[in-house]
Amino acid sequence: MAKPLKLAADIGGTFTDIVLEQGKNRWSGKVLTSTQAPEVAVLEGLQHVLAEAGYKPANVSVFIHGTTLATNALIERKGAKTAFITTEGFRDVIEQGYEKRFDHYDLMIDRAFPLVDRHLRLPIRERLAVNGDVLIELEEAAIPALAATIMAEGCKAVAIGLMHSYAHPKHEQRIAELLQPLLPHDVTLCLSSEVAPEIREYERFSTTVANAYVRPLMAGYLHRLREGLAKIGLDAPLYLMMSGGGLTTLETAARFPIRLVESGPAGGAILASRMALSLQLPEVLSFDMGGTTAKICLLSNAEPERAHRFEIARAYKDMKGSGIPVRIPVIEMVEIGAGGGSIARVDKLGRLTVGPDSAGSTPGPVCYGRGGTMPTVTDANVCLGKIDPEFFAGGKVKLHVEEAEAAFAADIGSKLGLKDFWPAVGVAEIVEENMANAARVHAIERGKDIAQCVMIAFGGGAPLHACRLAEKIGIKKIIVPLGAGVGSAIGFLQAPVAYEITKSAAVNLDNFHAAEVNQLLKHMAQAAESVVKPAMKSGTPKLTIKADCRYVGQGHEIQVSIPVRTLTNTDGKKLKAAFEKAYKAVYGLIIPNQQAEAITWSVTSASATPKVALAKKAKKHPAPQPIRTRRIFDAAAAKPMKAPVYWRFDMKPGAAIKGPAIIAEYETSTIVGSRFRAEINSLGQIVMELVK
Repeated sequence: MAKPLKLAADIGGTFTDIVLEQGKNRWSGKVLTSTQAPEVAVLEGLQHVLAEAGYKPANVSVFIHGTTLATNALIERKGAKTAFITTEGFRDVIEQGYEKRFDHYDLMIDRAFPLVDRHLRLPIRERLAVNGDVLIELEEAAIPALAATIMAEGCKAVAIGLMHSYAHPKHEQRIAELLQPLLPHDVTLCLSSEVAPEIREYERFSTTVANAYVRPLMAGYLHRLREGLAKIGLDAPLYLMMSGGGLTTLETAARFPIRLVESGPAGGAILASRMALSLQLPEVLSFDMGGTTAKICLLSNAEPERAHRFEIARAYKDMKGSGIPVRIPVIEMVEIGAGGGSIARVDKLGRLTVGPDSAGSTPGPVCYGRGGTMPTVTDANVCLGKIDPEFFAGGKVKLHVEEAEAAFAADIGSKLGLKDFWPAVGVAEIVEENMANAARVHAIERGKDIAQCVMIAFGGGAPLHACRLAEKIGIKKIIVPLGAGVGSAIGFLQAPVAYEITKSAAVNLDNFHAAEVNQLLKHMAQAAESVVKPAMKSGTPKLTIKADCRYVGQGHEIQVSIPVRTLTNTDGKKLKAAFEKAYKAVYGLIIPNQQAEAITWSVTSASATPKVALAKKAKKHPAPQPIRTRRIFDAAAAKPMKAPVYWRFDMKPGAAIKGPAIIAEYETSTIVGSRFRAEINSLGQIVMELVK
């Protein structure tokens, strides 16, 4: 029986990556992202790759997709006009936020403005107590007036978030029941008790509003994509990559699009995780650099760090607290505006700066010849000889070196008194230092020694900058996977179908009532499995249960694992012991004679992931003859040097070369620095090690 034909597509800010896989065979390609209608690039790219492989759309067994569309809509404020219905007296919660300044010493700080204007934050008279008691009855007679306002304002989305609805959703459900028939069919309703049933009303309301804001856009896009796939004869199941590293169905993604905000980077983290397993690497730094951003993620024992809170669209110097908080499962990483399209300029103080704004795919970098006039990181790499202008993106995008050089001379060189290649050198050094700083801070915040990590570099830009970044942060070993230029899309194909349900319910661990916890976890498991089981052809999904715990009276929690079995009352002491062990690891002490409680529960249902092939010691093979020689600027030597260019697929496992050199492939090139040695391992990966 033929092995299934699996297809993946990753929409980035500059390129849309396509990967087709059947067993050990893989085909891939890149096309420029069609910003106004992203499905156009997806359909164009997958048809090209299928034709190249000799298959038809009808042959595809499964299609997995990730996109930055929801993220970009939030950053660029291009979502639907949204109304927010909330408990009377709480309409300003989404603007007040945490009621504190994220930068105490700057009087001119900018905050992320709420997605809903104040006149569209519609209060309704009602109030439930934390235990569910009705303090004020829901004023149902006011709902027709709310509907009239929503229609008069032309809103296409409504978020409903009431006090304590995370535990007692009946008033939210009643509002939706009465409101929906009064609104046009194309107006979508989002309930906070469904989107984020957790404590802390600011984050719950913010997440629900963000979900409503992007739902019409995302639902429309996903359904247009499905229709486009049907027209070309591709009727395979379609799954979406979520920010937490699992796959979900189109229907669930259209209902909760906020869970897709970091779907592309999550695919890269999955790829790094699988590689760490196969290479048995204890500590890994994942470095993913594309056309718009660079992402850095730390993994321990092949597991990326995960969180339940994420901040989108930071409005002030990328500072924590200046963005829109959302409560979703997410793989923890740092993302900065440092990609191939990041724009370089000289600021008013005469400083050379790079990013965070990007030229994207339209007009793109100057060297694309599509109307771009401002020099970018890609232009710098072209000027420094690191990118072959005739074979960029597999030859689909011809580059114009002279135009890039002229842009650097006019915009950078003339203002700073730099000639020849030095303006491009400055841009490359700055973007690499920006990434190095982000990596250092990310590691320090997590108590990691970054120098003990092995770097896994992928994305179209990472292999070009990996050696220099490693030199800056003290890493001695770099691994570049096969298909590095489309790494996140490859990660999609290795991800499990998974779904996580979270719910807040305070349970005292010192006075633990197992029956109510078992009932809660049972309902959550059923809800999570209802999403996963239909997507599984066989087998039983694996459950993972966790709880956020704290000492009674504290304001923050630490997550601990819960055994997947029927709990007994004695498990309360075991959970408290696990919590205190984790608490001591973080804070260095425990609080004696202090009661503890579990606040928020998390249940994840996931399909099994395939086993990985372990790397073996490869027999030595001579390096092939280089296909050409290029002159590149080597940062460590601080001068241009001749570098042989090797075609990656001519290099057998065990073949080794010394830098400076270029290892070229279809979607990217790996720059081997003059201080590095590169060898192909048994899995076909490039392993670069610093030569002492």
